Formats: sequence, C-alpha cells, structure tokens
Amino acid sequence: MSLQRARSAEEYVEWVKQAVFEVDDLRDCYDFQMDELGRYPSFLEPLEEGIKSLYRSMEEGEYHFGREDLTFMPLVDRHGDDIPFAILLRQINETHRKGIDVEAE
Repeated sequence: MSLQRARSAEEYVEWVKQAVFEVDDLRDCYDFQMDELGRYPSFLEPLEEGIKSLYRSMEEGEYHFGREDLTFMPLVDRHGDDIPFAILLRQINETHRKGIDVEAE
C-alpha cells in the first residue's frame, strides 16, 4: 500500500498541526481513564515530544526534509494499534522522507 504524501507545504504543516491536536486528545482520553489505568502507556510521552518537536522545528524555520524516519516512527511501528492516528503519522513520515507530492495535482 502506497501512503499519500502532502501535496503542498501548507498541507504538510496542517497534517503536523493535526497530529499535535491528536496526541493532545489521546492524552486527554488517557487522563479520563487514569483511575482505571493507573498510568500512561509508555509510548505516550516520547510520541508527544517527537510530534511537538517536529512542529516546533517548523515554527522556528529549522525543519528540513530527510531520508531517515522521524524520531517517533519506531513507536508508531510498535504501538500503531494503540495510536488512532497512526496512518496520519505514517503519511507525515512518508512526506518527510520523500518530499511533497507535486505530481499529485
């Protein structure tokens, strides 16, 4: 299965903003269930930091596309079934590695 890549820089930034929203929402869901769970899943904090770090680098003008996976991808690979927005993260990573899909337009 081929993953969709962002078709513009604006779309790519919107995807990353959406990922920030989604990881915050996931934390809120775990906050709501904290009495039952007792603690956060081990992947949540590093996932949250990786996504927010990516967004900060974009805000600060320091982001660069690369050939390597983004830092949070091993977490997505291991815990994808527990991350409702794993496909979005895979699409962000695909765009990071292969660039904007200008031919899709």
